[in-house]
Amino acid sequence: MTPHVEPDPQAGAAVKAADRAHVFHSWSAQGLIDPLAVAGAEGSYFWDYDGNRYLDFTSGLVYTNIGYQHPRVVEAIQEQAGRLATFAPAFAVDVRSEAARLIAERTPGDLDKIFFTNGGAEAVENAVRMARLHTGRAKVLSAYRSYHGATSTAINLTGDPRRWPSDTGSAGVVHFWAPFLYRSPFYSSTQAEESARALQHLEDTIAFEGPQTVAAIVLETIPGTAGIMTPPPGYLAGVREICDRYGIVFVLDEVMAGFGRTGAWFAAEHYGVVPDLMTFAKGVNSGYVPLGGVAISAEIAATFDKRPYPGGLTYSGHPLACAAAVATIRVMEDEKVVEHAAHIGETVLGPGLRELAERHPSVGEVRGLGAFWALDLVRDRETREPLVPYNASGEAAAPMAAFGAACKKNGLWPFINMNRTHAVPACNITEAEAKEGLAALDAALTVADEHTV
Repeated sequence: MTPHVEPDPQAGAAVKAADRAHVFHSWSAQGLIDPLAVAGAEGSYFWDYDGNRYLDFTSGLVYTNIGYQHPRVVEAIQEQAGRLATFAPAFAVDVRSEAARLIAERTPGDLDKIFFTNGGAEAVENAVRMARLHTGRAKVLSAYRSYHGATSTAINLTGDPRRWPSDTGSAGVVHFWAPFLYRSPFYSSTQAEESARALQHLEDTIAFEGPQTVAAIVLETIPGTAGIMTPPPGYLAGVREICDRYGIVFVLDEVMAGFGRTGAWFAAEHYGVVPDLMTFAKGVNSGYVPLGGVAISAEIAATFDKRPYPGGLTYSGHPLACAAAVATIRVMEDEKVVEHAAHIGETVLGPGLRELAERHPSVGEVRGLGAFWALDLVRDRETREPLVPYNASGEAAAPMAAFGAACKKNGLWPFINMNRTHAVPACNITEAEAKEGLAALDAALTVADEHTV
């Protein structure tokens, strides 16, 4: 695949100048960033105005699950724009109803009512609101090493440093440690020990907070940005049992892990667990038009049969976004994207990443499934000291910056967070493209190896 336009550095410079003059970027010190000016994208690739092409191992922000510019989704958006570009959320609109039906068919258990939002953070906000209103309780428990969004409640639920500047400590959120054997807070030596000790820790936290005060436990089924730590067998089932015992609403955040990313429609399928509420966004329509939502159990939905739900959004279930969702889900079904993600993870990405770990001392652990993988990079495999310190910046983060630059030099756009790089390509990436990405990682890891002891 080659760029569809001739290189035009002058046009790229104009795009960059306008960006720097007027666009305020998220999570950034505005004067210290240098955004790449993107000229186009297709499938698993994008390119700049200088003609440099990159294999995108980030899927945008882990959302282009069917790649860029899929013609069937683009056509569906165009057709919907010509037919009914927008309409208020209080009305029944065919494409909105169809999107809800298709999503509900794929969610586990009786999560058959869909509340639409514009993205994942709003989905989490509304899930927590529903849980609090359903239970009449205020507190919500969430895990360290998590990310749930940047709006007010979602950022307080988040368990990474992005929370700190916005955390007043008064939002009714209590954090706990979820299982993570490689960096276990429980000194476990096996997955079974880690699961049991993490569940005991959670139950102790609930006991000391007061079970009657806890409305919900919110967990990413598989944490995404925080490190793709697949939960040990029995953990999520144990959380489900604890929630049932204390009348706590169990919320699974599938914003990143949902819609084929793990080789299943939803990651909860891997663990045989049905939550009370499930949040989604990103892959629901491959990010082509902003869309998210909450899938709601029958019991919680019934709470609002006669009692108005005090929440809503102007663009809830926007027709263009829903048209993109309908087309995306049908593409995933017709082209067996979910099955392909499982296959590529089992046969190419998983084995390939583990083979890299055998040869590169900077790789401490490989974990993941489907098209959802992380490499935990370390200075010392024996001590598991991270390649860069927690929340490092500036010179302290230089080893990861050098690794990232090496990836880009080899035509790979990497997903980097702290001491990790994630392999999260489009779920329909071809075997040849996946192997191309692994080769680029192989070359870049030699740079990370230079910083090991």
